[in-house]
Amino acid sequence: MCIVEEVQGPAQARSRKRRFISGHAHPGNPYVYGLVGVDHDLDFPEPMPVVGISHTARGYCINMVLETMKTYSSEDCLTEEAVVTKLRTCHYHHLFLHTSLRRNSCGTSSWGEFGEGGLLWGECRSRHFEWFDGNPISDLLVKVKELYGLDHDVMFRNVTVSSGNRAQPLTLGTSTQIGVIPTDGIPSLLKVLLPPHCTGLPILYVRDLLLNPPSYEIASKIQATCKLMSSATCSIPEFTCVSSAKIVKLLEWKEANHIELCRIKNVLDEILHMYRTSELQEILEHLIGPTWVATGLEIDFKTLVAGCEVASGKIDEIISLDGEEDQTVSSFAVIPDEFFEDMESVWKGRIKAIHINDVLTSVDEAAKALHLAVTEDFTPVVSRIKASISPLKAPKGEISYCREQEAVWFKGKRFIPNIWTGSPGEEHIKQLKHALDSKGRKVGEEWFTTVKVDDALSRYHEANAKAKTRVLELLRGLAAELQSHINIIVFSSTLLVITKALYAHVSEGRRRKWVFPTIVESQGLEDGKPLDKNREMKIVGLLPYWFNIAEGGAVHNTVDMQSLFLLTGPNGGGKSSLLRSICAAALLGICGLMVPAESALIPYFDSIMLHMKSYDSPADHKSSFQVEMSELRSIIAGTTKRSLVLVDEICRGTETAKGTCIAGSIIETLDSIGCLGIVSTHLHGIFTLPLNIKNTVHKAMGTTCIDGQIKPTWKLTDGICKESLAFETAKREGIPEIVIKRAEDLYLSVYAKKLLSAENFVKQEEFSTYIHVNNLNGTHLHSKKFVLGTSNEGISLANSVEVSHTQVESAITVICQDFVTELQRKNMASEFTKIRCFRIGTREWPPPMTIGSSSVYVMLRPDQKLYVGETDNLENRIRAHRSKEGMQDASFVYFLVPGKSMACQIETLLINQLPNQGFVLSNIADGKHRNFGTSNLYV
Repeated sequence: MCIVEEVQGPAQARSRKRRFISGHAHPGNPYVYGLVGVDHDLDFPEPMPVVGISHTARGYCINMVLETMKTYSSEDCLTEEAVVTKLRTCHYHHLFLHTSLRRNSCGTSSWGEFGEGGLLWGECRSRHFEWFDGNPISDLLVKVKELYGLDHDVMFRNVTVSSGNRAQPLTLGTSTQIGVIPTDGIPSLLKVLLPPHCTGLPILYVRDLLLNPPSYEIASKIQATCKLMSSATCSIPEFTCVSSAKIVKLLEWKEANHIELCRIKNVLDEILHMYRTSELQEILEHLIGPTWVATGLEIDFKTLVAGCEVASGKIDEIISLDGEEDQTVSSFAVIPDEFFEDMESVWKGRIKAIHINDVLTSVDEAAKALHLAVTEDFTPVVSRIKASISPLKAPKGEISYCREQEAVWFKGKRFIPNIWTGSPGEEHIKQLKHALDSKGRKVGEEWFTTVKVDDALSRYHEANAKAKTRVLELLRGLAAELQSHINIIVFSSTLLVITKALYAHVSEGRRRKWVFPTIVESQGLEDGKPLDKNREMKIVGLLPYWFNIAEGGAVHNTVDMQSLFLLTGPNGGGKSSLLRSICAAALLGICGLMVPAESALIPYFDSIMLHMKSYDSPADHKSSFQVEMSELRSIIAGTTKRSLVLVDEICRGTETAKGTCIAGSIIETLDSIGCLGIVSTHLHGIFTLPLNIKNTVHKAMGTTCIDGQIKPTWKLTDGICKESLAFETAKREGIPEIVIKRAEDLYLSVYAKKLLSAENFVKQEEFSTYIHVNNLNGTHLHSKKFVLGTSNEGISLANSVEVSHTQVESAITVICQDFVTELQRKNMASEFTKIRCFRIGTREWPPPMTIGSSSVYVMLRPDQKLYVGETDNLENRIRAHRSKEGMQDASFVYFLVPGKSMACQIETLLINQLPNQGFVLSNIADGKHRNFGTSNLYV
């Protein structure tokens, strides 16, 4: 926004006013002039930093300068992905790239074109940026001063906190794959950490905490704070959240109005309230460390409390706080109340009366004089008009408030003063004259005033203006005084934001039945102890973070990790969900937050890296496999024995044989480093490679057999699973049956023979699947083998199982029997004694008796999925289903029920229970209706 001002001084008549550009405003430097006089809250944007990126032998460095706060921070030794993540999550005002980024091995200015830097270059070249040289910090500050038009002697405070042994910031891939950065299709970790009503600054703090995990010491402080909050019995204050940047800007420009000053006092008073409450005082002490990291201000506990008392006292001395009624707006019967309300409410009630008694007295006297003038000059005229007996459309007159001119005048509709000559009240009517605006122009034909009223109005406006000026002077003076306490105020406001965020997290964590993990500091590890207890991660009852334990229905897993896992499992077996769940739990643990589990022991990792599927990048001329290799290169380069590395379906974007060998070599490398983590794969050829691995163990996602079909259990077990369930997955997703059948035939003709002749498989294990099931004592039992071609104990790939009407009817009867029995016991539906199913075949329609009757139906789709629904008009519903592409030959099973409410209950019951009978549903999400039925699904 461009700020334009008029040139002061006299101007010639009929000449254009001269103006000049006095400045510009933007989110990095908001325009606040005149806000001290407003009587409402201020919509203040978060400031946007100026960002500078450079490169050294130790890695990338990112410097951020906030002109609003007059601060700068510097983070070095960053990976390329960490810098890109910061750019993605930071709305910056301007971007500067240091020339050190150009100095790569190829000597080109396109420093990301060959290998390292490609991700960062792709991120930057799509944005506006400028190159700069010299010292990456001091020269950047010079650029900022030029950009904002600041004097060279303006000082910026360094708020960089030493990273110490702090974990590496999250990579872009990790932060997007667990939803710390919102990503389509990925469950958001942020949304489950805080309740929905907690928004704004607290959620921004939690996001930044996850993206930049704190040191072990700070994480321990955060966890200790959360534990105290969880057990506290006292009531808690509101925790007023005010942007520190907003406070700094308004106080610096002396534009903080009384509302903002009251809010600042609330912040200070809530800190003092915590200090004076024994249960909250310990929480306050624990939060000093996290607040220091967030602000860069090192303020001890006693200094904070003392500073809050002094600053709060200064505000209390000047500001008229809520509930203090030592000033009232003038009010007189003759003059409309809106006039005095508009004139006086913009300054009365802001400052304590003791500081403005003289101007208050002047305004009150001027208001009384105005009331007297209006009464003497206008009241007789109004009374005369009202007393006249005239036909319809007679003149009308009243004392009115002209808001545009800020005046109280006589308003006469169809009133002509000359007509009233010689009548009673003539002397008052003769005094009337047309009202004029500030430029001497007649306001209108209806507005009249007198010399006495104009004089009284001028006196009142002058007194009112002096009072307003005095109030604004006192507000600005208070803002100037508070400048000396700005560090205390900024520290306090940030501390309350952190407090509110952690309280909200604890509340949501308790509701979801999450737990506090044990965080183990992993300092001082010796290379000769690869299985040191400090490197063990054990999570019992791990739940995917996007599920709610309190609602049930999800599969829990126990992860006891002391080395690298090589994970196999079928499609849809839960490998990706497990990796996301472990990544989220580990990240929450090293941040000091609660985790979705029954118990957890989590070492303090120096980095957590999650790599999921890769997509091609046409803009960088890279295939998906190239992108994957680039990301894996960064992971390998940044991995230490204290890292957690999670890689999903490694090397799936290239030819199988070579991809298998690359995957095997990467696994060897990670194994030699000694990190914890999981590498999942469908490349079963890895197990035939002569890998040199010492600590990597084989894990699998379990499967089980239900009604002759192999299905995933979503449980982590020991061993190797070579069953992909690819054909079943393709069938569930709607691939035509003829395509699936041909794929099965091709598989049998080529791959089955190879597997049957392989010498490295034990007899009778050719092309078989071992299903590992956790026993109660922790041992692993091998279930029956399911060999291709058997019909009594396994699934024949050559003959797919089709869902029949008889199977569906039998399942419906079994599922609903207990429901019907319970209804009878409660005498809720005596006529409903049993379920009687009817079939509707292809090209058939239901009888007319179904119209107007409540019914529950199951559609048998051509793709062997079921759809469960309820309706009061079965014919129309079937017609709608069959009108969809591919559904023309769908058949149905239905039964009638007494009433729509019962139909809804049974519909939900069937949706939730039919999958447990081995059926695949297309509308399984409809079973989440909380008011009907029960949910007992593996998700």
